[in-house]
Amino acid sequence: MDKNTRVGKRKKRNKAMRIFCSVLAVILVAIGGFALYEYNTVKNAADTAYRSGGLGDAENGSKNSVISNSKPIAILLMGTDTGALGRTYKGRTDSIMVAVLNPKTKKTTLISFERDQQVNLPDYPENSPSKLNAAYAYGNAKELAKVLKKYYNIPINAYVLINMGGLKTIVNKVGGVDIAPILSFSYEGYTFTKGKTTHMDGAKALAYSRMRYDDPEGDYGRQKRQRQVLSALLKKAESATTLLNSSFISSLSKQVQTDLTFSDMTSMAKSYLAATKDLKTDYTHGTGYMQAGVSYQKISVSERQRISNLIRKALGLKTKTVSTDSIDTSTSSSSSSSSTTTDSNTGTAGSDTTGGAGNTAGPSDNGAAAGDGADSGTTGGYSAGNDQNNSTGY
Repeated sequence: MDKNTRVGKRKKRNKAMRIFCSVLAVILVAIGGFALYEYNTVKNAADTAYRSGGLGDAENGSKNSVISNSKPIAILLMGTDTGALGRTYKGRTDSIMVAVLNPKTKKTTLISFERDQQVNLPDYPENSPSKLNAAYAYGNAKELAKVLKKYYNIPINAYVLINMGGLKTIVNKVGGVDIAPILSFSYEGYTFTKGKTTHMDGAKALAYSRMRYDDPEGDYGRQKRQRQVLSALLKKAESATTLLNSSFISSLSKQVQTDLTFSDMTSMAKSYLAATKDLKTDYTHGTGYMQAGVSYQKISVSERQRISNLIRKALGLKTKTVSTDSIDTSTSSSSSSSSTTTDSNTGTAGSDTTGGAGNTAGPSDNGAAAGDGADSGTTGGYSAGNDQNNSTGY
C-alpha cells in the first residue's frame, strides 16, 4: 500500500471518529433532556432505534450491571451507508470502532479497527478467512464482537450502528448550521466565500465538507471543513429546545440502531455524558498485502496486543495476552507510526494531528467502504453489492 493511500485511509478513519463522537454526544444530550419535553416522544424514538444485538455478558459484566453501577463501558460502534446514496442492502460496516466511556476518569477512548484485517469468523468457518468488516454482514454485532474478542481479547457491552449518510438529514432537522468557510470555492452547485458566515442546510453542509481537489491542502483541508460542520452541529446540540422536538428525534432514531434501551440511555446521560468531552483516539496499524486478488491488512500480534492493552486499561481491567491466530502470526511492528490524539472540552472538534478527512473512492468499489478505490470486497463467496463512483461523505 503506497503512502498516499495510507494517509487517505487515516484521514477517513478520523473523519468517522468525529462523526461517531458527534452522534454519540447528540444522543446522550437528547436523552438527558427528555424530562423537558414529552416523555413518550423520546421513549418512542429510543424504542424505534432498539434492536437486540445478541451480545451476552462480557468479562466486565452485563450491560445492565455496568450501566447501573456506572462502570466503564465498551460500546461497539459501526458505520454504514445503507439507505444512503441509493444503497438499500445490508452490506458491510464501513467503519468499526470501540468506544470506552469511563465516568470515573471522565475520559473516552475511541479505537478504530482496520476493516480490511484478515480474520477467521468464529461462527462462519465456511466463509473464512474473511475481512473484519464482513463479520457484521454474516452475523450482525454478535459476530463482530466475537471476532474482536478472539483477536484483541476485549469485552463488548453494547453496540451502536449509525447510518453515516443520515447526518445530512440531521443537519436539516436542527435547522441548518452557520459556518464561516475557511476558503473560497464552488462545488456541486454551491459557492462558498472565505470568511463570510453562511447558513447551510444539510446538502450544502455536505458539499462544503466533501470538496477535496480544489483545496490547496487536499485531504487536510477537507478534514478541517468537516470538523467545522461537526462543531456547528454540536453547538445546536447544546440547545435542548433544538434537540427535543419530535421531528429531530424521529429523524435521529431512523439513522441509529442500538441495543441500548431507553432506560440505558437515560442512565448514561446522567453518568457518562461528561466523559465524551475528553477524547483520546487511536487506531490499529497494519501493512497491506494482496491475496487471491483481494487486498487485506495484516495486523501484527504486537500491534493487537498494544490495542488490547489500551482498551483494557481504559476499562480498568488487567491486561491479557492476545492469541496468535493462524492467519496472523507476524510479530513485527507495523510500519505506520502511532497516531494517538487527545481532544479536550468539545469531544469532537479540536486539535487532531492525523486529520479527519475522507478519501474519494475509486471508480469501482464492490462492497467496500468509500476510500479504498478498486477493492473487490468479496470474501467466501459473499458480495456486499456494487457501489459505483461512491464518494465519502456524511
